[in-house]
Amino acid sequence: MSIGNSPEDDRTFPADDREPIGRALQQARIAAGLTVEEVSASTRVRTPIVHAIEEDDFSRCGGDVYARGHIRTLARAVGLDPAPLIEQFDAEHGGRPAPTPAAPLFEAERIRPEPRRPNWTAAMVAAIVAVVGFVGFTMFNGNDAPKGTTTADGPAPAPEQATSAAKPKPVKPVAPKPTESAIAAVPQDKVTIKLSATDGKSWISAKAHDGKLLFDGLLLEGETKTFQDDERIDLVLGNAGAIELYVNGKKVADKFESGQVERLTYTKGDPQAG
Repeated sequence: MSIGNSPEDDRTFPADDREPIGRALQQARIAAGLTVEEVSASTRVRTPIVHAIEEDDFSRCGGDVYARGHIRTLARAVGLDPAPLIEQFDAEHGGRPAPTPAAPLFEAERIRPEPRRPNWTAAMVAAIVAVVGFVGFTMFNGNDAPKGTTTADGPAPAPEQATSAAKPKPVKPVAPKPTESAIAAVPQDKVTIKLSATDGKSWISAKAHDGKLLFDGLLLEGETKTFQDDERIDLVLGNAGAIELYVNGKKVADKFESGQVERLTYTKGDPQAG
């Protein structure tokens, strides 16, 4: 160390200028309006570990495998794409372990032949042959009988009548009646919530009336989730402006802003904001 220089001048810095993983997670959590305790409750990652990861201390995770899992879970909870963070962690901690080859069972399932469908053409041909044979047999017996004679049941039917009687009438297929959508036919004795990410992605959390966690994670654009409970559903929307919300089959008309965190509660008599 040279005279006059502070100890910080002798430190070495990483080659890239990427933001530390913990700071990126911390800033995303703050932007989503979530506390460490809320993230810990929704992800089931203990509060001390969340604090340590936000300070880029992964020693409390129990190994690199668990550290990757915690990073992925926390990133989804605060609305971040976990892939770049996992790649950065691998680059800083010796890389990812070699993947395990897939079991032969999956290869066998992939080449399993599809079940054979019934051959309706052969069935129709057989039916036509049977009808033609019956008509020919009836006409042959009618030609052999003397003219003017009758059978015990009455006069022999004309060939045209026998043909029309033997030929089966075509059955018109019955078109299925259109059914209502699943949301329009929701049960009246339950509360049903449907969430669709239509304008971006959002972290969401859904709990039943007894506190049971129904879902906790990231809802990507184009994805849809539906939840049901007997009494009540509590929601937390990390980016409410990206969500289209249906309650008990009806669309909620509230306009949420992009990036807005909403905590909502709905029961069987709604929709109306909780």
